[in-house]
Amino acid sequence: MQRERYYTLTASCPDRVGIVSRVSGFFSSHQGWILETSLHAQPPDENEAAGDEAAGDEAVGRYYMRVEIRADSLPFMLTELRERFRCVADELNMDWKITDSAVKKRLVILVSQQEHCLYDLLARWQAKELNVEIPCVISNHDTFRGFVEWHGIPFHHVPVTLENKAAAFAEVQRIFEEVHGDTLVLARYMQILPAGLCAAYPGRIINIHHSFLPSFVGARPYHQAWAKGVKLIGATCHYVTADLDQGPIIEQDVIRIDHTDTVDDMMRYGKDIEKTVLARGLHNHLEDRVLVHGTKTIVFR
Repeated sequence: MQRERYYTLTASCPDRVGIVSRVSGFFSSHQGWILETSLHAQPPDENEAAGDEAAGDEAVGRYYMRVEIRADSLPFMLTELRERFRCVADELNMDWKITDSAVKKRLVILVSQQEHCLYDLLARWQAKELNVEIPCVISNHDTFRGFVEWHGIPFHHVPVTLENKAAAFAEVQRIFEEVHGDTLVLARYMQILPAGLCAAYPGRIINIHHSFLPSFVGARPYHQAWAKGVKLIGATCHYVTADLDQGPIIEQDVIRIDHTDTVDDMMRYGKDIEKTVLARGLHNHLEDRVLVHGTKTIVFR
C-alpha cells in the first residue's frame, strides 16, 4: 500500500535543552501531523570534552533528528514550509533540509563488468521497491548496454584509461549534472573516483565494497581475506570520499565461511551479501535516514 504524501525534516544542531519542544511546537502550531520521529544525541569527542577551544559548539555534542510530517495536514506547501521553518533552524543553529516524498530522487548508476548489483537494483526499481527515477546508467564498458536499454533506461559508455581519466570523469560529471542526478551509486564500478568528483558531491556518492571495512580495503579483498584465513567475510555500503574505502559507513553485513572455502567460493557467496547490503544502505539514504557525523553516520531505522 502506498503511503500518503509526507515531508521529511532531517537536521542536526549543537545539543541544548528544548530542541524537540521547539521543533514539535512549530509543527503543532500549524496543525502539522507528525507521523514519525527519530532522535539521537551525539556526545562530544574526548578531545572536545577536554576543553579544545577550537571545537566551538561541537564541545557540547550534537543533536540529530528525523521527523516525518503528513503533507496534507499543513496549510501551506513545501516552499512556504521551508521559509517558515528557517527561523527555527536559525535559532537552533541547524544544518537541515526538508524533502517531499512525492518527488522521486534521481539515481544514476555506475557499473563496470560485474552484473549482480546492477541487476538487483534494476529489479528492485522495476518492482517499485526503490522509489526512484533512474535517468541513466554509466559504464566504462559496453557490456550491459542491451540489458539496460531493454529496461528503457539510457546507457552511456564512458571508457576509462590511464591516458583519458580526467576527461572521462569530467564526462561522468557532465552527464550526472545534465540528467539532474541526486545520487550516484557505484554498483561494483571498478574505478577510483578523482578527489574533485568526490568533493563535488559530499554525501551523494554511494559505493558497495566487497569486504567488511575497515578490513581489506582496495583491490582483491576476497583474496586478502582468504590469505588471512578469516572466518567471516562481508560487504560495506559507504559514502565515497577522496580517501579510498574510508568514507562514512551506511550499512554492513557478514556471512560465515570456513577453511574449505576457496577464493571463488567466497566471491560467489559475497555477491549475495553485496546486493543486500547495497540495497539496504541505498534505501536508508533515499529515505533520508542517514546523517553524517564526521567520519561516522547516524542511521535512523
